[in-house]
Amino acid sequence: MTPAATPDTNGTATSAGSNGATDAKGASVVVNAIAVLRTFTADEPLLGVTEIANRVGMHKSSVSRILATFEQENLVERDPETKRFRLGLGLIAVAGPLLAEMEERRVAYPVLRQLAEQTGETSALMIWSGDEAMCVEQIASHHQIKHTTPLGARYRDAMSASVQVFLSTLPAERVRELLRSGTITFPGLDDAGLAAYEARLQDVVRRGWAGNYGESSMDEVGVAAPVRDHRGDVVAAVLIPAPRFRVSKEQFESLGDACVAAAAKVTTRLGGRPAS
Repeated sequence: MTPAATPDTNGTATSAGSNGATDAKGASVVVNAIAVLRTFTADEPLLGVTEIANRVGMHKSSVSRILATFEQENLVERDPETKRFRLGLGLIAVAGPLLAEMEERRVAYPVLRQLAEQTGETSALMIWSGDEAMCVEQIASHHQIKHTTPLGARYRDAMSASVQVFLSTLPAERVRELLRSGTITFPGLDDAGLAAYEARLQDVVRRGWAGNYGESSMDEVGVAAPVRDHRGDVVAAVLIPAPRFRVSKEQFESLGDACVAAAAKVTTRLGGRPAS
């Protein structure tokens, strides 16, 4: 049966079914464009058309059209030597207003600077976007050899210290869903491993900070502590990533304590009350 025609605002008869199909197609184009942008990461900032197409499951010609549009708007730029693409400066104009209005980022900045000076290691502020931890501010270590967490870097590894902090605030059912679906990566997850991980998250709550001593990357350690707002909700996490060779187990505990103290300062600046 042909869909009934309905008048538009100018009185012209249009097909309701046709409009719905057009809307759906438009939404699909937007989703595909966002998927292309999300393929770029701090670890892989340069990507070719074929690489992107394989990752998003799209035809190369479609990816090329999306990239061409992004290039016109300075959302991506082409490396002159390799002809591969990287994110462009135009994204700063898009994200700038959000970052400027992000209260957690603004009040955390001086605390992060002090923390980096105190520990000699990188300090960062992480937020939770529903299924991943994302860096929104960073003060890099002054050491030549260091671990950094670039702005926009996203983490989904179950052993990542910041991911542990955020997962420890979620209902157990939601944690299991994220792990079993693979949204949060946990290689070789089984029932015993899940139970052990849930106990680990309970320890994070009791101790007040999460640790990752070379568990997600052999060369790196990380500690993270929760930041709370005036309602007592965890809205961010302070993270200290550092090279493993420079951090003994005793120093690891000290970094955890320093991270908790810094997170408490940010919490207080947000009008919250640090956990006792």
